[in-house]
Amino acid sequence: MPIPTLDRRVTGLPQRTLWEPSYLRLERAGELAERARILNAMYRNCRLCPRLCGANRLDGQRGVCLSTSKLKVFAAHPHFGEERPLTGRFGSGTIFFGRCSLRCVYCQNWEIAHSSGGAIVTPEALAQMMIGLQERGCHNINLVTPTHFVPGIVQALRVAIKLGLRIPLVYNTGGYDLVNVLKLLEGVIDIYLPDFKYASNEAARKYSPGAKDYPEVAMAAIEEMHRQVGDLVMDAHGIARRGLMIRHLVLPDNLAGTDKFVEFVARRLGRSTYVNIMPQYRPAFNAGRFPELARPITHEEYENAITLARKAGLRCAVAG
Repeated sequence: MPIPTLDRRVTGLPQRTLWEPSYLRLERAGELAERARILNAMYRNCRLCPRLCGANRLDGQRGVCLSTSKLKVFAAHPHFGEERPLTGRFGSGTIFFGRCSLRCVYCQNWEIAHSSGGAIVTPEALAQMMIGLQERGCHNINLVTPTHFVPGIVQALRVAIKLGLRIPLVYNTGGYDLVNVLKLLEGVIDIYLPDFKYASNEAARKYSPGAKDYPEVAMAAIEEMHRQVGDLVMDAHGIARRGLMIRHLVLPDNLAGTDKFVEFVARRLGRSTYVNIMPQYRPAFNAGRFPELARPITHEEYENAITLARKAGLRCAVAG
């Protein structure tokens, strides 16, 4: 049954609605099974991310993400370090997937994205993880770095629905996503949580090796996400139910292009878009090989980023 709740938009007043995660409607209509079939076929000549590597991951080949079609999970637990609308009182039910196709040289989660750690799991086992997090009271299922495992995730979701999954699904991504793949997730994902890492093609090419098209790809992806779910909607307790939340990590010397990022959000998405300007950059992984990345940001650099966002008319959120 749909859950009666009071929903309120970030900029609006409470309004009574009947809420349920959108994936339940797709499953009832038989559409989720068809999406799972189409997505799984994409493993055979992998075109799930903008790298378009073409690996036959169903046959055991590894793509740019260094992954076959077998799901790899590094960790699954309630997480309290996310944005407040996700964590609430009982935490965000976070599932960290192993590996990543973006390959950032300063990756803040390099132990997960660049190492061979983690466990191979079946879709059925992943479904059980989702249910376990729901039973622990988590407010959502937070899929971290899901892009290269989308087919297996949708298969797992269908199993989890049969087991009683009823909380929002969060797509927590680096922003390097293809619009045609995202369209197959319309109605599957309730909350999109993309990064916007760079506004410069040169920075993207250098710091996420070879991903020189990142700015254009991420802008198109984020616009598609916004088209699907709109601005953030929260319940009466301030817990996110549906919508778009964008993260932007401030880099030294404005290498992330914060000025261009906030202009993009204000002009193309709207000033009510939920944006988190993040100050926690540190020289992780291989950042020390690049002198310009080999230091944390300064307090002044972060304040300048916040000022840019406010001048663009955006209201900034903070993590935790």
